[in-house]
Order: sequence, then structure tokens, then C-alpha cells
Amino acid sequence: MYIWLHYLWFYQAYNFYIISNCNKMFMIKIQLLLTLTSQLRLEPLDPCAVCLPTVQAIRGDDITVRSYKVESRITSRFAHTTVRSSVVNSGSKAQSIGFNVQIPKRAFITNFTMNVNGITFVGSVKEKTVARNLYAQARARGKAAGIVRANSQDMETFKTEVHVPPGSNIEFELHYQEMMHRRLGFYEHSLYLQPGRLVPQFQVDVYVFEPKGISMVQTPNTLGVQFTELIKVTSTKDKAHIVFKPNLQQQRKCDNCTDSAIDGIFTVKYDVTRDSNVSDGHFVHFFAPSNLSPLPKNIVFVIDVSGSMWGVKMKQTVEAMQAILDDLTVDDHFSIVDFNHNVRCWSEELVPGSSIQIADAKKYIQSIKPNGGTNINEALMRAVQMLVRASNQGLIDPRSVSMVILVSDGDPTVGEIKLSTIQKNVKRVMREEFSLFSLGIGFDVDYDFLERIAMENRGMAQRIYANHDAAEQLRTFYSQVSSPLLRRITIQFPEDSVSDVTQNRFDKYFSGSELVVAGKVLPSESNTLTSFTTASAVSRAHNHTLKPDGISVTVGTDSIAMTDGMNNHSFTWGATAEITQDGVRISIVKDSHVTVTINNNIQVMVLLHRVWKKHPVSVDFLGIYIPNDNQYSPLVHGLIGQFSREPEVSVYDIHEGVDPLKKQATMEVKGNKLQVTRGWQKDYRRDKRHGSNVYCWFIHNSGKGFIDGHYTDYIVPYLNSFLQTL
Repeated sequence: MYIWLHYLWFYQAYNFYIISNCNKMFMIKIQLLLTLTSQLRLEPLDPCAVCLPTVQAIRGDDITVRSYKVESRITSRFAHTTVRSSVVNSGSKAQSIGFNVQIPKRAFITNFTMNVNGITFVGSVKEKTVARNLYAQARARGKAAGIVRANSQDMETFKTEVHVPPGSNIEFELHYQEMMHRRLGFYEHSLYLQPGRLVPQFQVDVYVFEPKGISMVQTPNTLGVQFTELIKVTSTKDKAHIVFKPNLQQQRKCDNCTDSAIDGIFTVKYDVTRDSNVSDGHFVHFFAPSNLSPLPKNIVFVIDVSGSMWGVKMKQTVEAMQAILDDLTVDDHFSIVDFNHNVRCWSEELVPGSSIQIADAKKYIQSIKPNGGTNINEALMRAVQMLVRASNQGLIDPRSVSMVILVSDGDPTVGEIKLSTIQKNVKRVMREEFSLFSLGIGFDVDYDFLERIAMENRGMAQRIYANHDAAEQLRTFYSQVSSPLLRRITIQFPEDSVSDVTQNRFDKYFSGSELVVAGKVLPSESNTLTSFTTASAVSRAHNHTLKPDGISVTVGTDSIAMTDGMNNHSFTWGATAEITQDGVRISIVKDSHVTVTINNNIQVMVLLHRVWKKHPVSVDFLGIYIPNDNQYSPLVHGLIGQFSREPEVSVYDIHEGVDPLKKQATMEVKGNKLQVTRGWQKDYRRDKRHGSNVYCWFIHNSGKGFIDGHYTDYIVPYLNSFLQTL
């Protein structure tokens, strides 16, 4: 965030600001009638003071803070936050009063207003280029101006200051917005609270509204144990309200203290019931499957060990790498490239993540002594060549995920040092199936460059701040990318049903994240929008011998599950999707039916029949349908398999029964004589709503004598009980 301070000398001195967020700058200009020609000199700012992670919300001596209130309203993963504060200059002299708010890096400011003694000054949003031109014009006119950059781990600091006479009343109000992103299984909304003093009216309200439903709400204890009982959460199916309202005594650090104990990040975590949202001719589709098994990984860690990494940076990188290496499994392959002015490889080839290899890699990491320059270009070239060589030689699983993770704290100083050339070189050698993730350590790193090379190569970047928890920051970032679940995901919609669709093809899906596709809905007779998702999931049959159960598919009225005894996949009926594993394909049509196809020659379809909510009698149920041309093995059995070849059946002695509409008869099958009754059965294959009537013979006594064994043998927990032990 950049803050443009443009100081003029007034009877009451005010400031002129431009603040950069993402691709826009925010500008507030306060105009007064009385101005003088003299100028106020802008003193140099202490960069260390700007970079401190703690910033008091209200600054100034002899001031009274009447209220400090924060309100966030989150609707469909979009948050609008308002911060309001009312302050009085209770001193005997004119003084400057500051208002500081830390906001998330990905948020953008939409408005800022300041009311001074009843006069309201409103800010406006300007495009970055316009704002920069205004800044240049001010400098050209000789106005004192400066650029301030404020950073913290996940926050940017909005700073403003006003000089007012004694007795003045000032009200600050800041609005900002952010799109929530799902990470590690939930959405996290963070509010930085550090009023710096006791506040008579202190309150935080977070309202969450998710039309499709809220599956969980949490408020982690991030402010201190003394505040745990003061955070109140009320929630319904689709709404939640979190309120934090400590009184003056509860805010104190101790019973007689005048300092506030409120100092930290107030966090709300929640997750939702996923489905597509359609409103006002537009749609938003959220894709976040769970219970999938991670894909194997091929990772080359590229670690900067130049002289600038000496000390705390290297110590924390080593600490983080110890934990990261422990996370690898024997199905993963990895290597380590470390570089300064030279480039070295712990192993020239990718090796499996066995305990022996991991132990050796840890020893290598611990032995590194940082020194010398920074040859980023050569290090990345070696890392990519390692992945290419392993892929060409067929040494890695074709369905695995390959990535380079770069950890660096500086600009290149050796070899190729032109950033644009390095960027082109990396893009040229990277294959479509490879990804690059960049971690920039410290404040002096060229983060823009690291972000560009990551984004161009299907990855992402993050700045890591070299403070006490840098190792934890590294591990947290790694946890976001260490569990790839799907590859080559495509989310499609029926032809002529949508337009102006955003990105709908994704290279990877990581555990706990979310893929979002939006667009316009075209006019149609149907009031539903169906999506179709395809992706590649894990299959490890080549590495393991499967327990004789093979692959199990369980279809219920609430979900569809697939397991091979080690890997589990779970889907809801809320979206159209498809997954293939070891010759078994599951195709789900949203809220309609699921088709299980085995080796392209056996097919089973299960229809979902919904009833309206709170129906007095009926419940949701399933219908199962099997085509006559399925090609079964001679060993097939079970409730379906035993009738794959129609048994010889003889029906005779047809006569009237107790119900004249239901005739009775005797059926001879499998050497048994059974009493049967004629009746109607519904076939829903063509008419899902009403079905069509078909004649059937109903067998009494739960099919005894007709099916092998007893009917309880076909209840899932006893599914194999009728088979002979081999």
C-alpha cells in the first residue's frame, strides 16, 4: 500500500492522501476556505517505524476515544467491512490525531470519510494512473510530498492524520471490501484490532449470509483467553452473527490498568454448503470436493543460500524445511537445489520420499552455510531440467503433480540478472504440467518479479516476513500446495445455456481450496443450470495390491462415495461431476442420477427421487436400473449378478386373490415353489416425475427361495455373508 502525503499549511492543517490497493489508488482531498502560502516541510520517515506490525488505531495525546466499532457483512463469500471511530481532542492545545487501520492485502478501499466539527470530507477512488499523475503534478508545483510503504504479514496499513484545535470532535469512517478465498478447508475473515487505549463503546459485529447454507462457524482464540467467553456466536442454516463487545473493565490488561488488552487479530472461520448460485441473469459456481486422496507429488525445492540469507533467515528456512520434508510420502519424489553464485544439487535425480532419503536431505539442509551472490536463473533452469528428465524417462507417475518451490530473499546478482530475461527463460523451459511457486523472504526482495514468474507458470507467490514466525509462515504456505487432489479440471455447461464464462479450466485443485466459475445465464425454458466437471484423480493400484473387495461405490440419497480400501472419494448430489479410477467411471448428473460404468461393458444407473420437504409420509428414495446387454463375468454374483442370466421360471395356477385387482399364482424357480402376487411397479427411467406402470410378480417372504441366502445377507454390513469362504 502506498500513501501519498501532501501537506499544506492551513489555520487547521490537513492532509492529502492517495492509497494504492491492487490496481487502484484511493484519494482523499480536504479543502478549507482559509489557506496560507507557506508550506509545511515533510520530515523523512523512519522506515523501521513504518514496518512495525503493531499500529495503534487512534494516535495522539490527551484525546478521548468515545467509540470504536467494526462491522463486517459477508454475503456469498464477499465481505464489506466498515470501521468507525469517534474521537475528541480533550487537550488544551491543537494537535494531530491519527487514524490507522490495518486491512487485508487482497482488500480494496471503497470509501473514506472524515467529519471534523460537523464538516464532512468525502474521499474518492481514482485509477492508479490518474492518481500517479496527480502526485506528479503536486511535485511539479513544489508541494511537499512523499511516498510511504507499510507492510505486515497479511495486512496493509491505511494511515491518516488530522491537526485540530482543542475541543474538536472527529469521526473517521473507512469502508473496504474483499473476496473471500477458501484455504485449508475454510474461509477466514480477519479484523486487526488494536485501539491502543480503552474505549467506552467498543464493538465488533460480523454478519455472515450464505444463501446455500453455512456448514460450520468458528472463532479461534486469537485475542487471548480472557476474551474467549466474550465472543458470542449465533447461527441458523444460512446466517451467522458474531459479536465481540467488551466493556471498559473487560478491556483492561489488569484490574487497575489503563492500557487496553485488545491487541491482535479477530478471526472468524466458516465453510459453506456448496452449489451454484443463480441471480439476476448471472451465475457463480463453486467447486470444492472433499474426501479425495492426494495425488503424488514431484517437488524440486530451490533455496537461496546467498550471503543475505545468513543468520535468522537461514535458520528459519532450515526449520521450515525439516517439517516440510517430514510431510513427504514414499509416493512423492523430490530433490533440493541450493544456490548462491554457484548452483548445487543435493541429488541430480528425483528420489522417493523414503525415510532414508528424507533423513539424508535434512542433514544436507543443516550443513548449508550462506555466502556469495544470487544466481536465480541458473538455479531455476537446473530444477526444471530435473523434472523434464524424470518425466522423459518415465520415472514419475503420469498422473502426479510436478512443481518447483523457490525460496529467495533478493534480486539476482550473478549470471543472468535481467528480470525480464529470467522470466522468459523460465516460461520457455517449463512444461504445461509443471508449476512454479515463489516465496519471497523479507522486505527487500523483488516480490513483483517472484509473483510474475509464479503466475505465468501456473503457481502463486507469497511474501514471507523475516520475523519470529517466518518458519511457520513457510510451513503454512506449503500446506496450501502440498495436497493436490485433482489435475486438469474442466467445468462445463450445456451449449447455449451460458455466456461470458470466466476461467473454467484449471491446472490443479488443492485440498481445502475452491474453484470458482462465473458468467451470464442465457434465456431458457429451464429454471435450472447444470454443470459438468471432469478431472483426473489419484489411482494407486499400480503401487498397492487391492484387500479382495476391489472398488466399492455407495449411493445414498444424500451423497455418493467411492473407495478402494485406501482412497476415498465423496460427492454430493449438488453438482454434475465425473471421476474415473481403475476402469470404474462414476458419472453424476446433478439432482438426477448416477451411472456407474465398469470397463465400458457393465453399467448400473441409480435414479434419485426427491419428495418435497416435510412430506407427511414419503421420503427420498433411489431406483436402480440395469441394461440387459451388460457383459458379466461367469463368476458374477450378488443381488444383481445372480440374475445376470435370467433363471428358468415357470408361473402357473393363476387365480383370483383376496384383492380382485391382484391375481395370485405359483412360481417354480431354482427348484422351489413360491407363492407370488401380480401387481404394478413404477419404472422411472423415461418419466422421472410420474413414472410408467409395469406388471410384476411380487414374491412373498422377502424373496426367500428366489434369492440366494437370506435377504439380510444383502444389507451392506453383511454383503459377503452368503459367499463360501475360499
